[in-house]
Amino acid sequence: MTTGGDLAHSRRSWGKARGLLLKSLGAVLCVLVVVVSAQAFFHTKKPAVTGEDYFKKLLIERPDKALRARDFTLEDLSGKRLSLKDFKGKVVFLNFWATWCIPCRDEMPLMERIHREFRVQGLEVVAVNFREDKQAVRQFSAQLGLTFKILLDPDGSVSNEYGAWSLPLSYFINRKGEFVGKAMGDRKWDSQAAKAFFRELLVEKP
Repeated sequence: MTTGGDLAHSRRSWGKARGLLLKSLGAVLCVLVVVVSAQAFFHTKKPAVTGEDYFKKLLIERPDKALRARDFTLEDLSGKRLSLKDFKGKVVFLNFWATWCIPCRDEMPLMERIHREFRVQGLEVVAVNFREDKQAVRQFSAQLGLTFKILLDPDGSVSNEYGAWSLPLSYFINRKGEFVGKAMGDRKWDSQAAKAFFRELLVEKP
């Protein structure tokens, strides 16, 4: 015989199970939304490999068609407002990062080496910090001796628009202002393959 206490216990158990199910479904939907949004922003394909394919070696995704990079304006560490369009005519290594991100911290010195080696040829490294205090970012930059452009995204709006839901995330933009590649996660940016990759981008005419 089922008592009132048993019924109440069953209802509570079902309520907890239903709550967990709804949370799980919600998490799945969030992941789907992120994936769909990212794909809508940057479609990828597997191009034919000819010669030395440094995109493949570095696991850099290519767009399936010409896609102009969306412009944005943010402040740098000195308070100067800079826009992506200010770097027109250059190859832009656009990186999204944070000081608390361990892979970001690991690749920053490598990005600095690339910046120093290729800036004369027209490479512009632009690192967009995700929602951190200016002073903390300035101290971090000083500790590592970073000299490339660091921009602050205090509300995360630009990072969200560019699909930076996990860090680090890098985009590569040619001299025409078009996306040519995307890399999720850190890379050995001072490797021979990476240097050859940047040389290929830099020899292209605007």
